[in-house]
Amino acid sequence: MLKRLSKYIKKLNIKKKTTIKDIANVLNISAAAVSKALNDDSRISKKTKKAVKQVAENLNYQPNHLASALRKGKSKLVGVIVPRTNSNFFSSVIQNIEEVLNKEGYNIIITQSNESFKKECDSIDTLLFTQVDGIIASMANETVDLDYYEKVKAKGIPLILFDRGENDLNVDYIGINDYKSSQVIIEHLVNQGRKRIAHIGGYKRTRIFNNRIRGYIDAVKKHNLPLDPELLIESSLTIEDGKEKMEQLLQLKERPDAVYVASDYAALGALQALKGRKIKVPEDIALVGFGDEPFTAVVTPSISSINQHSAEIGKQAALTFLGYTKKKTVKQTLNKIILDAELVIRESSRN
Repeated sequence: MLKRLSKYIKKLNIKKKTTIKDIANVLNISAAAVSKALNDDSRISKKTKKAVKQVAENLNYQPNHLASALRKGKSKLVGVIVPRTNSNFFSSVIQNIEEVLNKEGYNIIITQSNESFKKECDSIDTLLFTQVDGIIASMANETVDLDYYEKVKAKGIPLILFDRGENDLNVDYIGINDYKSSQVIIEHLVNQGRKRIAHIGGYKRTRIFNNRIRGYIDAVKKHNLPLDPELLIESSLTIEDGKEKMEQLLQLKERPDAVYVASDYAALGALQALKGRKIKVPEDIALVGFGDEPFTAVVTPSISSINQHSAEIGKQAALTFLGYTKKKTVKQTLNKIILDAELVIRESSRN
């Protein structure tokens, strides 16, 4: 056996990947017997199991868990698509999805679209090719065409959307009440005595940002505050956008006395613009962000922001997927889990 083992080790230095057949050839037994031994089958003797495991270790054999899972009809993999991973919100959602799924024997494959529709489509293709058992996704800002997500549904693969999703897909969705969140923010600013409130929002084509804009408009109307078109600005909500759009607001003949920004990153850019102009926050202009990113608590002044309960969103997304694993067929309908967001009040909006 030692000669055969030495011979196979030399061959594998060229071939590199060891197979069950290689172990079988060394021991002069069938590949089926090797497979059973590696799976601790009771029909295989302890002596054979020990020999198989020893040769497998010597040949550096790595079992193909994916192939094994696929033979059983499941890959035990779940794809997760996010716009970006360098956000506390998305990284927290991912962490909680993984924690829940790992306990049930699933692993996740993470892809990021970087807000690109093309990259999102490529990610879906890759995940389908990998034969994932489900996809949990938050859509890119550019995404308008839903055909690629329809491909997922057509294959009978559970599709769960979070944060950014579209009702037209008729799938499960987990997120916060964006409309109500805007109203909570405006209510807070009004209670602080603010009378001219601007909104730097996302693009209306994305449902969550449209809901935040609607909430802002209705709340401003409710309190009989001015609703000038120049006070509502759509953007990509990057730090640079925050700077640029705040500068735009500061050019107005009648400046706002409060600005609600639909992203903490853009709120940070807005704060930089205000500080660069030596405008006092909140004395001259109050500022509220969205997302409760960690930096909002440590910048000066600290930024008031909406806590989106990312951990709970991640857990609920994972549990929703697991619910489909217990069903024989996947028949999805529009099913929403909507969480109430929480406004964390900090120095930037507190008188």
